[in-house]
Amino acid sequence: MSILDKVAKYREEEEKLKWEGTFAEYLEMVKEKPWIAQSAHSRVYNMIKDAGVEEVDGVKRYKFFSQQLYGLETALERLVEEYFHPAAKRLDVRKRILLLMGPVSGGKSTLVTMLKRGLEQYSRTDRGAVFAIKGCPMHEDPLHLIPPHLREDFYEEYGIRIEGNLSPLNMMRLEQEYGGRIEDVLVERIFFSEDRRVGIGTFSPSDPKSQDIADLTGSIDFSTIAEYGSESDPRAYRFDGELNKANRGMMEFQEMLKCDEKFLWHLLSLTQEGNFKAGRFALISADELIVAHTNETEYRAFISNKKNEALHSRIIVMPIPYNLKVSEEEKIYEKMIRESDVADVHIAPHTLKIAAMFTILTRLKEPKRGDIDLIKKMRLYDGQNVEGFSAIDVEELKKEYSDEGMSGIDPRYVINRISSTIIRKEVKSINALDVLRSLKEGLEQHPSITPESKEKYLNFISLARKEYDELAKKEVQKAFVYSYEESAKTLMDNYLDNVEAYCNKTKLRDPLTGEEINPDEKLMRSIEEQIGISENAKKAFREEILIRISAYARKGKRFDYNSHGRLREAIQKKLFADLKDVVKITTSTKTPDEQQLKKINEVVARLIDEHGYNSTSANELLRYVGSLLNR
Repeated sequence: MSILDKVAKYREEEEKLKWEGTFAEYLEMVKEKPWIAQSAHSRVYNMIKDAGVEEVDGVKRYKFFSQQLYGLETALERLVEEYFHPAAKRLDVRKRILLLMGPVSGGKSTLVTMLKRGLEQYSRTDRGAVFAIKGCPMHEDPLHLIPPHLREDFYEEYGIRIEGNLSPLNMMRLEQEYGGRIEDVLVERIFFSEDRRVGIGTFSPSDPKSQDIADLTGSIDFSTIAEYGSESDPRAYRFDGELNKANRGMMEFQEMLKCDEKFLWHLLSLTQEGNFKAGRFALISADELIVAHTNETEYRAFISNKKNEALHSRIIVMPIPYNLKVSEEEKIYEKMIRESDVADVHIAPHTLKIAAMFTILTRLKEPKRGDIDLIKKMRLYDGQNVEGFSAIDVEELKKEYSDEGMSGIDPRYVINRISSTIIRKEVKSINALDVLRSLKEGLEQHPSITPESKEKYLNFISLARKEYDELAKKEVQKAFVYSYEESAKTLMDNYLDNVEAYCNKTKLRDPLTGEEINPDEKLMRSIEEQIGISENAKKAFREEILIRISAYARKGKRFDYNSHGRLREAIQKKLFADLKDVVKITTSTKTPDEQQLKKINEVVARLIDEHGYNSTSANELLRYVGSLLNR
C-alpha cells in the first residue's frame, strides 16, 4: 500500500468516527455509555490505565509510559496513584495544578508530550470519546445544558454528577437559535488536537511587558462591536485563549514560575472553583488538567516569596528525578541514537553501558552504611545480585536520601559526547574507551561543573574504566574458552566425577594405572575459588550440583556444560586462568605466527558472530585486553 493509499484509508477511518446528533440523542448514548461524560482528569487516568499495568517487584509499571520513559517507575506510580487516580474520583487533588519538578533533561517535557499525544489518540477510541456542543469555541460539555435545579434528579437517573455552568455564548445560542429547547441543541464528537487547538493547549510566557492576558483567556473582537453593540455581548468576544481551547482536555503551562503574577491569578479560581474570568462576563466554567514543569532552583525561589502563598497551596508538586538504573539509562541512549542520523554507526557492545555507569555514579549519593560503596549501590539499584545484600537493603538505601537523583550528569550531555566521538573519529565504529575519553574531555568545557564536582566526576570515569576492564577481559575470556570448548567440557566432566566421589564418599579409578585414588581436592577448589566459594561453603555447593544432576536425570535430560550458570562461569574462569599466557602472547604479538593468527581469527569470528562486535571493534578489544594482561 502506497503512502497516498494509507492517507486515504486514514481519512476514511476519521470520517467513520464522526458523530452528530441532538442533545436528546446524546443523552441516550450517555445512558448506554456513561464513560463518555467523564471529567478531564478521569479521562487522563483511564487513558493510562487502559494501556495496561503490570507489577514488578512491588512497583507498578504503566505500559503507557514504557516506550519513552525509562527508570522512572517509582515517580510515575506516585504521579498516577497520588494525583491522577484521586483526581479521577473527583477528590480535592483535581483542584490543584500539577507541577512536575526535576533536573534538566530528566523526562518532564517528554512526560507532558506523551500525555498530550496520548489524549489525541485516546479521543479517537470508544473509551476516550469526547462530545461537545456543536459550534462552541470552547468545546463545552453538553451536560451543562441541564439546568442547575434539575441536576440532582439527573444524578439519580444517570449516576453522573454535573459540574460547571453554561458559557455566556451557549446561553445566548440556546435562547436565540433553539428557543430554549435544550433537547434540540446539536452535539458533535470532537477529537483532541494540539495543532488544531482542540482540547489541548500550551502556554509559554514571553516578555512580561508585551505578554497579553488575552493569550490565556481570549479577547474582545473590536471588529464586531459595531455589529453587536456591546463589549459584553458574547458574540463580540473571541474565546480563543489557551484556557478556552484546552477545555475538556489539558493545558501545558511552560515555565509557569517565570510568569508575571497577573497570569497566575487566573489559575487560582480555575483550580479551586473550575472557572475563570474573561471579559465582561460571569465566570466561565472550564474542565481541564493544568500541568506545569520547573527545576528545583526556580521552585525554591517561588515558594520563598510570600506573595505566592495562595498559588502554592493550589499546587501539587511531583518530583521527577533522574533515572538511577544503569540498564534503563542504556535504553535512553539507545532511543536517542535511534532517533538521530548516526544510527548506522557501529557502537561496540558495553559502550553505552559504561557511559551509563558513569552517568548513574554522578547521580548517586554516597551511602551512609559503611559496608556498601557506590559501585555496589549502583548494582543493587539496577536489580543485580550483590552477595550479602537483599531487596530490604535496597529499600533502606533508597530511604537514606529523599532528593537522590535530583542532580548529576544529564543524558543530553552524554549523547552530545557520544555524537562528538562519532564525528571526530570519522569511522563507522566506536567503543567504550572512545566515549570515556570524550566524557573526560567534555568536563573541561562544561560551564556549570564546579572544580569539586569535576574532581568527583573524573574519579567516576576511572571507576567506569575499571568496570570496563573487567567486562572486556570476560568478553575475550568467553571467546577464547569457546575456542577451547572441548577442553572446557573435559574439565567439567573431570570436576563432576570428583564431586560425585566426594559427596558419595567413594574413590575414583585412575584411568592409566587403574588404582583407586581419593577425589582431587586441589582441582575442585581451584575451580570453586574462581566464583568465590569459600572453604566452609564448598560442601553445600558440591551437594547442590549433585542434586541438580539427579533432577536432570529424573526428567530424562543430560546435565551438560550449560546446565548450571555458576559452574559454567567457574569452569570458564579456571580455563581462562590456565590460558592467560596463551591469550597474552596471542593478543599482544605484533607479528603472530600461523597458529597464533588462526587463534586470533577464531576469537574475532566468535566476537562478531555471538557477541555483537564488528571486525574493527573486535580487533580493538583484543589489542586492549592484551595490553591489560601484559601490565
